[in-house]
Amino acid sequence: MSFPPPGTTAHPAGEVDILIYNALVLTLEPGAAPIINGWVAIQGGKIAAVGSAASFGPPCPSLPPARRLLDAQGGLVLPGLVNTHTHAAMVWFRGLADDLPLHQWLHDFIFPAELRWLDGEKVFWGTLLAAAELIRGGVTTVADSYFYEAEARRALGEAGLRAVAAQGVVDFPAPGVPDPRDNLQVAGEFVESGRHFSPDLMTSTIFCHSPYTCGPETLQQAKALTRKQGLPFFIHLAETRQEVEELQKKTGHTPAAYLDHLGLLDELTVAVHGVWLTPADQDLLARRGVKVSHCPESNLKLAAGVAPIPDLLAREVTVGLGTDGAASNNNLDLFGEMSLAARLHKVWRHDPTTLPAAQTVALATREGARVLGLEEATGTLTPGKAADLVVVDLNQAHLTPLFDPYSHLVYAARAADVRHVMVAGRWLLRDKELLTLDWPEIAGRIRTGGRDLAAFCQNLGRA
Repeated sequence: MSFPPPGTTAHPAGEVDILIYNALVLTLEPGAAPIINGWVAIQGGKIAAVGSAASFGPPCPSLPPARRLLDAQGGLVLPGLVNTHTHAAMVWFRGLADDLPLHQWLHDFIFPAELRWLDGEKVFWGTLLAAAELIRGGVTTVADSYFYEAEARRALGEAGLRAVAAQGVVDFPAPGVPDPRDNLQVAGEFVESGRHFSPDLMTSTIFCHSPYTCGPETLQQAKALTRKQGLPFFIHLAETRQEVEELQKKTGHTPAAYLDHLGLLDELTVAVHGVWLTPADQDLLARRGVKVSHCPESNLKLAAGVAPIPDLLAREVTVGLGTDGAASNNNLDLFGEMSLAARLHKVWRHDPTTLPAAQTVALATREGARVLGLEEATGTLTPGKAADLVVVDLNQAHLTPLFDPYSHLVYAARAADVRHVMVAGRWLLRDKELLTLDWPEIAGRIRTGGRDLAAFCQNLGRA
């Protein structure tokens, strides 16, 4: 790697801010071929140009002059990954109560810990931990949905990530909202306060947990608030068979039809999970322009089922990948989600051509950006878009030889292979070193808090 010292220039006047060269570049623009011996020029936090050089590095007439240089050393440069759904601060609960039925997991462990142990400071530090994991795994954009979301938003802002932060809403006492009658007021205040919080990188909105934890009035009022401001609206939908059966018994509708009956389904709605969608539900989501966040690892770990993603894609529903929270995954590794998604749907459909590698990478980048309504800003290495990108180190045994970079990303690469990460032209990770976060302090805080959480859970078990 070559970085001239601050205040020096690599070339005379007229140069771009940063030039990444000696790379294999995937722009992720539809139909674009990999660029061999490629380069990416960055100016003012945006992609200025992408091209191929006649030689591996400067001096070379076909390379633009630049103030700063990064020799990718033959690495793979691609758009930053987009995690379309997580509960970042739930990294606190990683491995806390595994291998339990969903209802028991939620009601005996997660809900009590959230309500009685969690507070705003813990959400802040937990989100910083999640941000460190996301950045190290090549994620540049994340959609986070949780409680005390103002603290999560502050942490994501400090980390330098592009984010969609959504305040959680339920119709029972929740962390930071002990009286559920205040849930929409808190959510509305959160959205309003986000107007001036890093507007170029941060979107503030609302997440209604599900149709079974939020009543119809809550759902409609929350949706009205986000719709009025043109914001994405997040909701868990048809995650479990039990949810579908109970809601049908109560309302006569499937969860998707119920939300449509309430007027919630449109192009700004992001349905998370969508495991138990009937063909009629899928047609409905397609007609309404609803986006879907697919979280395969969480769905499998909680035995929720396998979402009909190939059927949704065939209906031209926009689908992105998400990790869900680390309590039900147990990581925030989008490389793992790509790998599992591609393999899972092949075996589930008995068809090895289902969800091919290039399409899977698109779900984790370009399509994920579309799910979040950020396709004009990120998701591809297109001139004019934000310089959100990652560099993957290909000089490794498990990535040698290379025939198809998309295949490598899905079937061979790991989060640990990410070497550099940039958001809006700012380096968040360089040579695997976090630049915006104090890792020793974060790790120390979490380990101390983890011991306190363990003691709380022991007392919870005796109660």
